Amino acid sequence: MSTFVVVGGDAAGMSAASKAKRDDPDLDVVVFEKGEWVSYGACGLPYYVKGEIETLEDLVSVTPEQFREERDIDLRTGHEVVEVDPEDRTVTAVGGDGKTVQPYDHLLVATGAEAVVPPIEGTDLAGVYTLGSMTDGKELRDFVARSREESPTEQPDSGPACHFLEGCSGAVAVVGGGYIGVEMAEALAANGFEVHLFQRGDRVLKGFSEATSETVAEHLAEQDVALYLGSAVEAFEGDDRIEAIRTADGRVTVEMALLGTGVRPRTDLAEAAGIELGPTGAIATDRYRETNREDVYAAGDCAEAEHVVTGEPTHVPLALTANRHGRAIGRTVAGTPTEGGGVAGTAAVKVFEIEAARTGILDHEAATEAGFDPVTETIDAKSRAGYYPEGGTVRVTLTADRGSGRVLGASLVSEYGEGAVHRSHALVGAVTEGIDLEALSNYDLAYAPPFNTTWDPVLTAAKVLGGTL
Repeated sequence: MSTFVVVGGDAAGMSAASKAKRDDPDLDVVVFEKGEWVSYGACGLPYYVKGEIETLEDLVSVTPEQFREERDIDLRTGHEVVEVDPEDRTVTAVGGDGKTVQPYDHLLVATGAEAVVPPIEGTDLAGVYTLGSMTDGKELRDFVARSREESPTEQPDSGPACHFLEGCSGAVAVVGGGYIGVEMAEALAANGFEVHLFQRGDRVLKGFSEATSETVAEHLAEQDVALYLGSAVEAFEGDDRIEAIRTADGRVTVEMALLGTGVRPRTDLAEAAGIELGPTGAIATDRYRETNREDVYAAGDCAEAEHVVTGEPTHVPLALTANRHGRAIGRTVAGTPTEGGGVAGTAAVKVFEIEAARTGILDHEAATEAGFDPVTETIDAKSRAGYYPEGGTVRVTLTADRGSGRVLGASLVSEYGEGAVHRSHALVGAVTEGIDLEALSNYDLAYAPPFNTTWDPVLTAAKVLGGTL
């Protein structure tokens, strides 16, 4: 019997294990997961902290028991793989039952990514959190609960200050203006905290267009989030617990700080086994997700993928990529070689009462390095028919190549529920298929007054940018 071993029990790992076992029931599938949680939606953690998701268990797609009993997968939680030996085709794991040496015929490294802790003084203080795991989410939820229970009606001189909100639960800091940063700003503000968001760069959501970033920044201010742009944190101050955050511009008293400064791929295990990394610092693979080591695959947040616009390796640590590539590896291991496809860097985010989405290449420097001559236009258009009694504005930023008209990337933002995210799906298709602006402007998009205008904002953006070219 052939054995497929998986290291890591989240999106990529469990998708691969499940698909391989489904396609080849005679395959022996063994999964090692160092934690106790598997197949969970880490993207839902901000909403769990906020209180919209009641329990951590609600974030779990398939329980360990279901994998073992219903899918016949040998899932070993609480087992950390400490060594991979591609020559002997074994992995060594350490768990509650001691050390295990497991042979494999095929191996998937799906070790994920970990939260980046910047080299700043005081990150080891109590009250400084990250949000990279279910345990992190539980600790933050507990902090929120304690603060709501203990929050006094008037802040004592020795306690955390509330600078501009009355009766707040306390002042907190969020460091980093990416996805986690803005989502957690909403989650904490919804629980009565006075939120101070620090961003080292000059705008939030840097991977989106400048127009989208500006819209989000303005909305954060409307929601009483104190936004500090171009403000690098120099230190977290306090004796044993955080008491303040310091930047070059001053000091803000806080009772908690969340680090939302990005993630990096977990590659130590792979590197020790002689598995090559790519230019992004993640594990390099071919189009079938196989590494330089025979029958050793890598997928998910620890691995690279090919960008559909540039054709170059990129690192996009998002859930759909992990699930797609894991499923493809499962099919490959079971006997049907499957690629799993490239990535466009597509993403969406909700920030209080607005939504935003992006796809492709928007940065002009990156597009130029890839051999394009980028041109960008931004338009504002109605989300629904003008005579319809509801609706709002969709702001669309579109980037294309000057010479060919090829659509390179897009960024959209609107009021929540007014369609920025669902409209981005048409642009994902355009970016992935490499079509030009004329073809995009002729897309036959759905129209009805409650949902759209006759000329969808995406079509309007294509026409405007086409006119510019």
